[in-house]
Amino acid sequence: MEDNKKEVDVETVSVSDADATVANQNTTPDGAGENNPNITELQTQIADLTDKYMRAVAELENTRRRAARDAESVARTAGMNTAKKFLPVMDALDAALKQTPDDAGIQSLARALESAFAQIGIVKIESVGQPLNPQFHSAISTVPADETHAPNTIFQEMQTGYMYGDVVMRPAMVVVSK
Repeated sequence: MEDNKKEVDVETVSVSDADATVANQNTTPDGAGENNPNITELQTQIADLTDKYMRAVAELENTRRRAARDAESVARTAGMNTAKKFLPVMDALDAALKQTPDDAGIQSLARALESAFAQIGIVKIESVGQPLNPQFHSAISTVPADETHAPNTIFQEMQTGYMYGDVVMRPAMVVVSK
């Protein structure tokens, strides 16, 4: 059998040249071609390795997504835990505003803290006049319903509730009309 080695300029070889070379290598002098057990075995190995490669790429992508989701969850939890530490400060400012509503310093400080809360995604839960929702409100007392307050409506807010995005950080403590 004659050796078909020849020198080829790498820059001028095209895909069609490579296909022709592979086709020439797949044929044998006896005409067995595709029926050659070695070729079939190699094609099976190529298919297996391709499958393993595709699975490894998919697993890597899944791992990246999972890591990104976990990092986001950790950051969100850390942010929420830090924000919870500032809720008593906001409660104290609200109490101070109720005692001295005309104090410009307290008003300014309360606005600054509310603005900081809003920038990181913390919002107050609206309560007074709303129907009781156990997901957002914690009823600590009831009062008889009258013509101005329908039954099961929040009459008074004792402590403000807050949400961080779509998560309740602290439910509002409220008085409900019955």
